[in-house]
Amino acid sequence: MTTEIWLPALIDGAGAKYQAIADAIETAVATGRLRGGDRLPPQRELASRLKVDLTTVTKAYDVARQRGLIEAKGRLGSFVREPGDTSFAQLPQVDTGMNMPPDLREGAIGKAIADGTTALLRHSSGARLQYQPPGGALQDRIAGAELIAQICTATVAEQTVLTAGGQNALHAILASTLERGDAIACGRYVYSGLKALAARLGLRLVALPEMSAAALKETLRSEPIRALYLVPTNDNPTAHTLTGAAREALAETAVAAGLQIIEDDAYGLLAGDRLPTLTALAPANSWYVASTSKVISPALRVAFVRAPTVEAALRLAVDVHETTIMPPPINAALVSSWIRQGMLQTLIAEMRDEVHARRAVADEALGDIAYAAHPDGYHLWIGIANSATGRELAEAMRGQDLQIIPAGRFAVDDAPDDAIRVSLGGAADREGLARGLRTLRGHLVSPARFNPVVA
Repeated sequence: MTTEIWLPALIDGAGAKYQAIADAIETAVATGRLRGGDRLPPQRELASRLKVDLTTVTKAYDVARQRGLIEAKGRLGSFVREPGDTSFAQLPQVDTGMNMPPDLREGAIGKAIADGTTALLRHSSGARLQYQPPGGALQDRIAGAELIAQICTATVAEQTVLTAGGQNALHAILASTLERGDAIACGRYVYSGLKALAARLGLRLVALPEMSAAALKETLRSEPIRALYLVPTNDNPTAHTLTGAAREALAETAVAAGLQIIEDDAYGLLAGDRLPTLTALAPANSWYVASTSKVISPALRVAFVRAPTVEAALRLAVDVHETTIMPPPINAALVSSWIRQGMLQTLIAEMRDEVHARRAVADEALGDIAYAAHPDGYHLWIGIANSATGRELAEAMRGQDLQIIPAGRFAVDDAPDDAIRVSLGGAADREGLARGLRTLRGHLVSPARFNPVVA
């Protein structure tokens, strides 16, 4: 294949050169000039022949890959995708602001889902295509109990409930244990999904000045707190991780006050060095949530909940059934099979490696910009030293292939909007991530305020 395929688009096209190259690839595929399996020119060679920067070709290939036109095969280069239904692959990547795990190299997550689902359906009796019992199929609850026993504390299947992701789990826990007007203690910056649920269910969020036993005791003197919500490992959004001593003190204080502990361990499975969970320290008071969304893929929509008692699990299962009927049965079966076969831990280990690689990209691109992060986490909490707000900075970074959310979106009280959460997982690849982070650094060191002109 020769570079003449692209030259007419660059000469006649009116927009950015990288876009023109990507459009030319799409046209060539549509007209048959490029066929499935064809190898594209190496990026440096194409840049030289077209007399453009290497970054222009890199960005063009990124766009073509996001459209589902081409795929990268490591050192072999980039190739046109084989014919077939590519409508799924061609869905554009949308900036939702969500903190999502990165895709693994060579599309390993998608391949694992495809292979595992195919194997399940091939050997299924058809029961997985039917409605499942409240709380989840028995074999799925057994697998969930085994996972929770490995990472948290001993439990049984009767105490374990499957939900359609972590948000569904939190909704069911709050709805089945609290009443309208009840107060939940949490951090000053908290997962925005909890804020949404509290507003929906008429619950009050009471911000602790810090997540500590001392702060909780002080708040209990003036507030009738019913529950404590926390993400003890790699907090969302602040990336803070509680020490073992802090967990013990919090658990002791919560038990003494008769509080329900809602432990959202969304990122705990990624942590190489695990600390004791609050649920292990106070099992009779705690609800423990472990989900796949933040460690594998949000597409799976599977979470496992350990309830304090079997009776509480039964109430939780009823709420899940009444609001969502059930988590996706095939997804639940897939995750359960991964737990039994050890595939879940294999994928998590690969995800941890990718996170470390992206953190290295962040360190190089951000330079001397300070940030808070968990050693095995893919979101950063960055304070803003200049006069801008988090909202202004997030607006300035729109369209930069980087998921940025201002602190104000997470604030419970009047906490200042002087930080941002940056997700390293949203970018399609490491090259795009590096470009976005370099742009972010430029904004962070600039004294200018970020107020775009609106026509």
